[in-house]
Amino acid sequence: MTRRDIFAKQARVLKALANESRLMIVDRLNRGECTVGELTELVGSDASTVSKHLALLRAHGIVEDRRQGNLVYYRLLTPCVCNFFTCATQVLKERSR
Repeated sequence: MTRRDIFAKQARVLKALANESRLMIVDRLNRGECTVGELTELVGSDASTVSKHLALLRAHGIVEDRRQGNLVYYRLLTPCVCNFFTCATQVLKERSR
């Protein structure tokens, strides 16, 4: 795999994160697993929209789900993506100087 291939794959992961609602979901899941219902309340969107966000995050290996009875619980599969928040905050601080 070339460096260009790696950059292309990294860009796809970053695009998956490049949405305010998905960032809110990732931030919440960093504190522990929860259901679509809980995430729907947090994001303020309907369940189908939140489910689409979760499907995209799952497709990129960022979250995973597990079923327990009628409920589906989501958890952060790769917590290191939260390092992005620290980096993005630093960029914002640098820009405001």
